[in-house]
Amino acid sequence: MEAVNHKYLRVLVTGASGFIGRKLCLSLAETGYDVVALCRDTKHPYLIRHRNIHFVKGDILDLKSLQKAMKGCAQVYHTAAMAKMWCKNETDFYDVNVTGTANVLSCALNMGVDRVVHTSTCGVWGPTLNLPVSENDPRAVGFPISYERTKYLAELEVKAFVEQGLEVVIVNPSRVYGDGPITDSNTVSKMVTGYMGGTWHFIPGDGKAIANYAFVDDVVDGHIAAMQHGRNGERYILGGEDVSFNVFFNVLKHITGKKHSLYKIPVSIIKAYSMLEFLKNRLFNLTPFFLPEFADRLKCNQQYCSNKAIAELNYHITPFAVGLGKTVSHFQHN
Repeated sequence: MEAVNHKYLRVLVTGASGFIGRKLCLSLAETGYDVVALCRDTKHPYLIRHRNIHFVKGDILDLKSLQKAMKGCAQVYHTAAMAKMWCKNETDFYDVNVTGTANVLSCALNMGVDRVVHTSTCGVWGPTLNLPVSENDPRAVGFPISYERTKYLAELEVKAFVEQGLEVVIVNPSRVYGDGPITDSNTVSKMVTGYMGGTWHFIPGDGKAIANYAFVDDVVDGHIAAMQHGRNGERYILGGEDVSFNVFFNVLKHITGKKHSLYKIPVSIIKAYSMLEFLKNRLFNLTPFFLPEFADRLKCNQQYCSNKAIAELNYHITPFAVGLGKTVSHFQHN
């Protein structure tokens, strides 16, 4: 992609109130971009105000509002997604993550947008078996989790539009953490604030299960680098360090100076509890706190390799202890 003068360049960000989208809007605005922030509620409390950010009410499932927001935009960052553990209407995952993505890409193609960065997830690869997964590795298991399945299908939509001539780069963040709002999908912030407040007292299984933690500022920078330097049609893992639950809470103890009691709960007990939650949902239509497919995931590692992004996008990984320290500091002061 040719170098462009980004000052006053108009860009659209979908999902502007999301954990990544809100900070992406701010970073672009502070760099001089003219940012159109698409959101369903322009008074949403998670939105970040800035003179270069213009909030536009709209929805990726409403083509007219999408076209209005995209008018005059040279670039599009598509971060909007249904990232919850559970939805009352199961089809919401497909509607938002697949149909919504197709709408964004179709609109971008028809309106002559130069390039799109599509935010996917490392969840498209799911659990890992032995070594950290990289971009060309296949998925090793099925798709029991609706979010992961529909994000995979969204990537297929991207590939179809690339074949039609649209420039799209895919980025795949791992488990994103950092300063920001505590949302349904942000389990890391829930663990951090729960431990800080003395209400989080358990470690899943033996604590040896590993996940990959990506600091939100790195992920935001990775999005912008993908727009500027990513290869058309390629995907880039935006990850961080691979960390076990045991290491996670040991680092958290050290940073906070708090030594709360933590109990290792066998995954079999967590699975039994999740089955009760599943029945509660099916019988009484109550929101489940945890589901069996997520309990099964606690037995698996989720390790990912960011070498491609480091080599091609100059992607930077903040050390986990440093990133967690900044996260703790944020919650201590907010």
